[in-house]
Order: sequence, then structure tokens, then C-alpha cells
Amino acid sequence: MSPWIDVVSVAPAGKPPDPSHGPVTGALPEGAAVGVAAVVVGGDPVVAVVGAAVVGAAVVGATVVGAAVVGAVVGPAAVGAVVLASAALVGGADVVGAVLDDVAAHPAATSAANPTRVARERHHRCLGTARSVRRRSRRASSRSGRRRGITGRAPRYRVPMAGSILGTRVLRTEDPELLFGVGAYVSDLPLVAPLHVAFVRSEMAHARIVGIDTSAAVASPGVVAVWTAAELGVAPHHGMVKVHNDFARAPLATDRVRFVGDGIVAVFAESSTAARDAAELVIVDYEPLPAVVSPEEALGEDAPLLFEAHGNNIAISSTDPHNPDIFAEADVVVRGRYVNQRIAVAPMEPHAAAAEVGDDGRLTMYGSTQMPHLLQSQLAAALGLPLSQVHVITPHVGGGFGGKAGIYPEQTIVAKAAMDLGRPVLWTATRSEDMCTLSHSRAQIQYVELGCKRDGTFTGLRVRLVGDAGAYPGVGAFLPAGTRRMSNGTYRFPAIQFDVAVALTNTTPTGAYRGAGRPEATALLERAVDHAALVLGMDPIELRRMNLLTDDVFPFTTLTGVTYDSGRYSFPLDEAARFAGYEELRAEQTARRKAGDRMLLGIGVSAYVEITAGGGASEYGSVAIHDDGSATVMAGTSAHGQGHQTAFSMILSSRTGIPIERIRLVQSDTDLVRSGGGTGGSRSLQLGGSAVLQATEAMVDKARHLAANLLEANVDDIVVDTETGTVGVAGVPASALDWATLAAAAATAPEGVIDTADGALGLAAQLDFDQGEATFPFGAHIAVVEVDSETGKVTLLRHVAVDDCGTVLNPLLVEGQQHGGVAAGISQALYEQIAFDEIGNPITGNFADYAIPSAAEFPFFEVHSTETPTPLNPLGAKGIGEASTIGSTPAVQNAVIDALSHLGVRHLDLPCTSESVWQAIADAATGALRDPWREPPAIFAKLAEGQKVDEAGLNAAEGI
Repeated sequence: MSPWIDVVSVAPAGKPPDPSHGPVTGALPEGAAVGVAAVVVGGDPVVAVVGAAVVGAAVVGATVVGAAVVGAVVGPAAVGAVVLASAALVGGADVVGAVLDDVAAHPAATSAANPTRVARERHHRCLGTARSVRRRSRRASSRSGRRRGITGRAPRYRVPMAGSILGTRVLRTEDPELLFGVGAYVSDLPLVAPLHVAFVRSEMAHARIVGIDTSAAVASPGVVAVWTAAELGVAPHHGMVKVHNDFARAPLATDRVRFVGDGIVAVFAESSTAARDAAELVIVDYEPLPAVVSPEEALGEDAPLLFEAHGNNIAISSTDPHNPDIFAEADVVVRGRYVNQRIAVAPMEPHAAAAEVGDDGRLTMYGSTQMPHLLQSQLAAALGLPLSQVHVITPHVGGGFGGKAGIYPEQTIVAKAAMDLGRPVLWTATRSEDMCTLSHSRAQIQYVELGCKRDGTFTGLRVRLVGDAGAYPGVGAFLPAGTRRMSNGTYRFPAIQFDVAVALTNTTPTGAYRGAGRPEATALLERAVDHAALVLGMDPIELRRMNLLTDDVFPFTTLTGVTYDSGRYSFPLDEAARFAGYEELRAEQTARRKAGDRMLLGIGVSAYVEITAGGGASEYGSVAIHDDGSATVMAGTSAHGQGHQTAFSMILSSRTGIPIERIRLVQSDTDLVRSGGGTGGSRSLQLGGSAVLQATEAMVDKARHLAANLLEANVDDIVVDTETGTVGVAGVPASALDWATLAAAAATAPEGVIDTADGALGLAAQLDFDQGEATFPFGAHIAVVEVDSETGKVTLLRHVAVDDCGTVLNPLLVEGQQHGGVAAGISQALYEQIAFDEIGNPITGNFADYAIPSAAEFPFFEVHSTETPTPLNPLGAKGIGEASTIGSTPAVQNAVIDALSHLGVRHLDLPCTSESVWQAIADAATGALRDPWREPPAIFAKLAEGQKVDEAGLNAAEGI
């Protein structure tokens, strides 16, 4: 018997799939050679890639890209054919989304290629490299019998076509476009004869500009224009948020540069090569000025000033009333100075922008941005244009993570050049350029004191935090205030005192990165709690359990002024311990230590709560049904990898029965989408998804009234059958109307039949959903590491994440966000760090010096979910995009310190590199371990009590 395949969509050979072609089922011819590379995405068998019906066809080079498989089919009739997204070559067609069943029974299938070994489990591990996948297949071939969750046949995996699909594992529908390479990024745009821009950037961290000689650049071949600030003619302005009038930044430096990478000259040429070559010919004459790199030194009385008119290097300060009795009840006060290091966003796609002016005189900006409508308003303000004259389109974005939000100087320059030079203009940063100009993040030094009773009860928390805003303060300056807001964490505290001083330094400006202030809050808390456990001689999980907020306190208003919507903080901690086998791990650790094992075992724990959809909880959504039965969803959020198209289509499909492959998402275009807050702060599903849900329900209500009119029935008797995708009278399915019929009828419906008060015409609805308040996801992570006591090398053996993001709409999407978040958090814990020398030169300006791990450095992530719905939105959903980053970093850091704790080590700063770990082991052996505490900078004694930060800036920080 031939193996059957379920096909999501097909297209002619060599062309991208068209989802509108619909589902197809067929059989491979008898005797077909079947090459199978079993693949797991989120633990379920997506499938396997099948060879063509040609003898000798095989799959080679399979690897994992996001949530799909990329490989090549080679064989007599298909040499070099590309197979994407679990594809098969059948009858001369490219088939996308194929799933094999009973493949093991086929005579051409070998035991090594049997996909029945793939377990369908509730909880899943992240895919590593292709080598890891192949290793799994080889291991599978040597095993017999069944694992838990495996039946005698491979479970079918298909996208549900009717009925409610919420909560099911639906494959991402946006991936084929990306995997076939037909998705356009800024650099791929078909601009007509564009000019390319290259920037001359400061080579000094702090200096006066004495002179600029552009004559050689102007005469260089292919150069069209060379601009300094004078030719640009744009006044200084602010980035995503304004911190202070004194800190407005000129897009091109005028009299002074303040960090290495500050833009000075823009060169426009016919090609990027010509622009870069000409930029090398520009001569800038500098008068060096003293630079300050350390934020603590910048707050000193004698520090060189970045903005003399401001009078000091304090960008922002925030203070609580002084509480001299905060530790009066404490038996023990644990103190530590914890460094949360500066890191780069490092998106896969470096920053880019393009602009052109249409025949109507309107400016169109193509931005690699997370927030198109925000960029539109800020660009219009910077250029002095009416909002209606600026059109922002965001193509595909290759990663944002907070760094691509708000306006950057390069975007202003590109837009102004398109207006003044009368040609489209394109800029794409090089990787090294991106590393020193796209905002950095984290960059905190935290002085933390935790008061405890002998039994472990917390009595108070005091934090004095030094933040680093970089050279031009923006949203990054507000993030420490967000850290303060989340400092209550998951615990009961009688009192919290939290003071913040954010410094100006001659370094790259800071901004948001995955979590944006919230990871830093969890990091300081969880580091202090583990530190306290070591001092008190308590198990770190038991210390947490006794201080966690109990389930009966929600909604809970914290000492720092936020209200947690819902929570069960002990549950994910208990689950993480259960999944990890915590007691067994501790027993193994004890045994290793007794045996004097060279490989030290460490177990790290963290519990966290974070804020999502903060700083403004409203979003736009619309739906429209077309007369061919397809549908369009519009949302004010902007996807850059999260799976919005799949998620929003699932919501519409769940209420209508329209297949998700017949639903199109329109986003990231300010002309098409009425308004939007964009994507940040893990807001997309809970706000954008809820807007789409309510718009869908409003449209369905219109459809019911229309159907009642057409069928001459009472509207109360009209129901939607999501199994058949029809609307009709209850109990009379024969007369039911499909969506195509209803959409066509809507165009000629009598006045009053369809409510158009929302401004939507036809069978459509639009609205803004306002959640009112933020939501607060939570969870617990446990990391297990081995430390080589002779070299200091850290190997992460396991990482268990239990995250609670409320109701889970699509487990596959949630797991994808967990995998990415865990990877980002581990990377900060062990690898990443932006560093400068003493005069402000960046020494980690490319991936040769800035450590970014690959999948080979990670174990399979063990990600799990608990579900505690929020009452604030109809989906019950909270954010997940940043949660696993927040939980993972302190868990891994605590694991490394735990491995060394029996040597007397109480703290290691991030990142826990082999060098720093080895040094701690050596210091322990010689009795030279440093005290993790020192007194905070003197500035905190001078700050006035009760200072508050600007609410608009804080809201922006919490919203990103």
C-alpha cells in the first residue's frame, strides 16, 4: 500500500505555493522511492520530507529554520529542486505542508527513516542543528517498542479546516513565503534607480568637530551628493521618547560628537560600493575631549560633561522616600553589587530604511520598524510635514526585539534625501555599523540589599540602581524606572525602597531589548534570593516558596504601584521542580562533591513575573469578508516573526469556519491600517488578537442580520455553523448561506440591514479594543550546568521553563516564543557583552568579538506551559514573547554560582564566561574571593527624595 499524504496546499513546480488552492489528498505511486527526514517542530511530527516519485530521489541537507524544514531533493528528475516547509515532490508539483502516514509500511521506507519514532508529547524540546536531527533518527533506528504517546502509526498532523481551532497546534501559515525567498525586506524593495547612502561616523568617543573636508568625496565616481548637518537642514530632535530638551540630537553631528559611531556626513551615490568608497575620502578634523565610559564614573563630581548646558550627567533620577527602618526587623541583610551587562540587540536583519516621493508629492518611508504608525508621526514631526504627507510601509522585518522602535537619525536623513534629491534613497547598515549604532540595552549596575529573618522570611528590599543611557538619552533612560516598577516580583515584601540614577556616557545610546527593564528586575531579585539562600543555608526553592505571593491575593497591588491581574506563582515553580527532577539533581550534586568530581554540577532556579501590554492597552483590528468567501484581517500590530498571520487567522476561523489558508493579514501600512500601536511589550495577541476577535464578532452579528433578511427569518434564530462555514436558520442547514453569498449580498443590501456605524462597508467590521490595564505573565525556570573546575568552562546540560501566559491560543506559537526567549536569556547569561576601552572605543563591534551562540551551544529546551487566564481580555491571553528571556538569565547565572557555592563563591557577574568562572575558582583556592558588595556611588546620598519620572516616558518604556 502506498503511503497517503495530507497536503495543505500545492502549486506548479518551481513556484511558491498559493494557499487559496486549498487542501489536497493523494497517494504516492507504487514503488516510489521515499526519502524521509523525520522532523520535530515543538515536539509534534510535522513530517517528513518525501522524495519524488523517481527512483533514487532523496532528501539531503535537512536543517531547521524556525518552524520548518529546508532541504534539497536530488534525483534524476529533480536535481537541485528546493524542498521547503516539510515538502514533497509529487507529480511535478511542489507540495507544501505534507504529512506521511503509514510510511513505515512502504517497502521503500527504512527503519532509520521511520517517523513513528517521533513522540507526540505535551511538552517539547527545541530543535537544534540538522546534525542533532540526524542523530535522533540514528538513535531511533536502534530502538524498538513504543514510547509514551506513540501509537502504531504516525499521528496525522493537519491544519483543522473547520470548527473552533483555538488551542490547537496549527502550523504557521506565513512561513512558506519566507522559506521560498519571496518575502521582501527593505533591501529587497524594487526601487527605481535608488541612491545609496553611506555615513561617515565619528572615530572618537568625545570630541569637537573642528573641520570637515568633503571635496574628495564629492569628486568621487558615482557620487550624487555629500551632506553635512548644514546641507541636511533638519533641526535636532528626540528619538522614541523625549527625556529632556537638552538632549535633542542632530541627525548629523554639528559641533561635537559624543560616541564612536555618531553620524557626521552622509554620502549619496549610485551604488553602495561607490558611497562607501567616497565616505572613506572624507576628512574630519577633531579636537579630542575627555570621555567617560563608566556610568558610575559619569555620576562623579569631576566627570566630563556630555551636555554642558545640562550641568551634570544625570539623565533621569527616581527616588523613594527614605526609610531608615527598612531592615529593622531583619536578622540578616544580604548585600550584593550585581552587574547586568550592556548587550546588543543584534537582529538577523541589520537596521535599514528606504524612502521615495510619489508623483503626488507624498513621502513613502519603508522602515525596518516594529511600530509603523509611531515612525510615521515622529518622522512627520522631525521633517515638519503634515501627517497625511507621510506614508510608512514596513516590509518583512528580520527581527526587532525592541531595538527597532521609534525614529533613528538615519531614517530622518534617508527621508529628507528622498525629498531633496528627487530619487529613492536606500540605507542598510553593515553588521559592524549596526553593532555601534542600533541601541544597546540592559546596562545596569544594581546595589541590592535583601533583609531576612533567620527562618527565611523577607523583611525588606532596598535597591540603588545606576543606569546607563549612553550619549543621547532616549527610551533606554526610562527602563530602570520600569525595573523599579517590577521589583516587587513574585514575593511578599513589607517594604521596598528603590532609587535610580541614570547616567550619560560616551557610548552608544541605550534602548529596549527583549523584556526592556523587566529582565533586570527579575535578575536582581532572583540573584538576591539565591544569595540569601546560601547565606541562610536554605534550599533556594524552599526559600522562594515561603515568600511567594499566595493564590488568594489576586488582583494584587504591589508596593511599587502596579496591579497584578491573576497569578498562581507556586504552581509553575512546583512544576519546574517536578519536570527537572529537582531532588534527584540535588542528590547527584552532593554525590559529585563527595567524590571530588572535576565536573561540578550546578542547579539554578528563578521565579518571575513581568508586565505585558503596559503603557497603553488599546489596539485596532478589522475583518472583512469578500465575495469569493475569503477574508482579510487588519491589525495595528506589526509582525516580525511572532506568527501574527496564523494567530489572527485562527481567531477569525474559530468564529466563522473560514479555512485559515483563505484568510489574509494586512498590517504595517499606515495607509491601509487606520491606526496601530505596533509590536512591543508582548502586546500583540492580547490586544491585537482581542481587537480581531471583537471585530469578528461584530462582523458575525452583521452577517446574522443580513442572513435573517435574506432568509426572511428572525435574527435570533440565525446561527453560524463553523463546521460547514455557513450562516442560517438553526435546524435548517439546507437553506444556510455560505460566506461568499453573504459578502456578495452585503454589497446590495437595503439600507439599515447592515450596521455601518463603525465606518466599515460591506460585510466587515472595525474597532479599537481597549484592555484598560496591563497583564502580568509569570513562571519559573530551572537550569542545570556543569562547570569544569580546571578550565572554568560552563556547559548547559538542561533548561526547564514553565511559563504562564494565560490562555494558550496555539501551543506551537507559544513554544516558538519560549525557545527564542530561552535562547536569548541563556546567551546573556553565558556569552554576550558589549565592551568599550577606557576612552570609549568599542571592542566588541562584530561577531568575531561579540559572542553569539549557535544552536550547537544549546541543549534541547524543555518548555512547558501552565494556563492562568487574565480577566482583562476576551481571549484570557497574556504576553509570551519576552517571558522566557526574563526567567532564563537568572536561572542560568544562579546555576553557575550554585556549582561553585561549596567553594565559598557567592556571586559572579554576567556573563559567566569561562575566564570569570576560572578566576573565581582560583580565588577560592587562594582565599582571595572578593566581597560581592561595595557601597553605592555618592550620588544617591545627594538625590532629593520622592522624585518621579515622566509618565509618558515610563509608559513608553513599559510598552516596549
